[in-house]
Amino acid sequence: MSEKPTHLLKENNLRVTDCRIDVLNTFISRQVALSHADLEEVLKENFDRVTLYRTLKTFLDKDLIHKVLDDSGAAKFALCSHQHEEHEQHDHNHVHFKCEVCGLTNCIEEISLPNIALPKGYKSKEVNVLVQGICNKCA
Repeated sequence: MSEKPTHLLKENNLRVTDCRIDVLNTFISRQVALSHADLEEVLKENFDRVTLYRTLKTFLDKDLIHKVLDDSGAAKFALCSHQHEEHEQHDHNHVHFKCEVCGLTNCIEEISLPNIALPKGYKSKEVNVLVQGICNKCA
């Protein structure tokens, strides 16, 4: 059992289960956005698809992961890398980069998105920017 996933779960008042630890370890080791199908492929020997789906939903609700814009049509998720105080909301308004060679999507946390002034009556929930090109590993 890895120390970081256990710490993340306890820090977010979540029960420590084998599935939650394995899902977090998969995100940590891969360091790219993953879909439910990606996780199912890696963890299918140990967990069924419903358990993985519920784990992703719990992690979204607890803000451990966030949805990632991708042109594949499948919902993808990435592990939140920034720390925040309990009950403090943070946003996920950063750039996502999809490599045209390897097909992997990464969060580029170093680039934050500007605030966009919307017309009166509109309320922004999240902002997504997907940059496509060739990543530093495939260049």
